[in-house]
Amino acid sequence: MTSTQQLPQVQDCSVSSCSYNADAGCHAGAITIGGDHAHCGTFVEISFRSGIERTGVVGACHRTDCSHNEKLECTAASVQVGSAADKADCLTYSAR
Repeated sequence: MTSTQQLPQVQDCSVSSCSYNADAGCHAGAITIGGDHAHCGTFVEISFRSGIERTGVVGACHRTDCSHNEKLECTAASVQVGSAADKADCLTYSAR
């Protein structure tokens, strides 16, 4: 099992419309990556900002076809989230 200290940080998030985004940083406790476009499942666009003081981490990755995925956990050193096929996608995703 991986501790939260070992989970990869969201190094950069360019999705400024996400309620967890502050100064191009993710402040969700942990994000989940999944879907057919490596979508950030934690992305939420509502009228107020929320989140924690520290930088968010990748809590789970459902993209088993990603080269960084091992047993549904991300092994990348860090990830970037931004607009690709969807408004908020994992830009670090790399097909095996």
